[in-house]
Amino acid sequence: MTLLVLLQEVVQAVVDLAPLAQLGAALAASIVTIGAALGISRIGSSALEATARQPEIAGNAQTSMIISAALVEGVSFFALVVCLLIAL
Repeated sequence: MTLLVLLQEVVQAVVDLAPLAQLGAALAASIVTIGAALGISRIGSSALEATARQPEIAGNAQTSMIISAALVEGVSFFALVVCLLIAL
């Protein structure tokens, strides 16, 4: 009988923490979004700077920028999915 009571208390404690998990997931999702935006803007800024210094490498800089931005977006989408799974 005491094991059943203990398990019920554990379940109640987990249920009580669900709103905090959702709040943490929302906070993590916003941090991921801000971080991805800053990372992609930094990539774009560096690519434009490189093109301004050496206009002949504009094509290579643009290709590298697009690949890097796609990788950053992929990681941020993965993190957002994890945050959504935590919230559910």
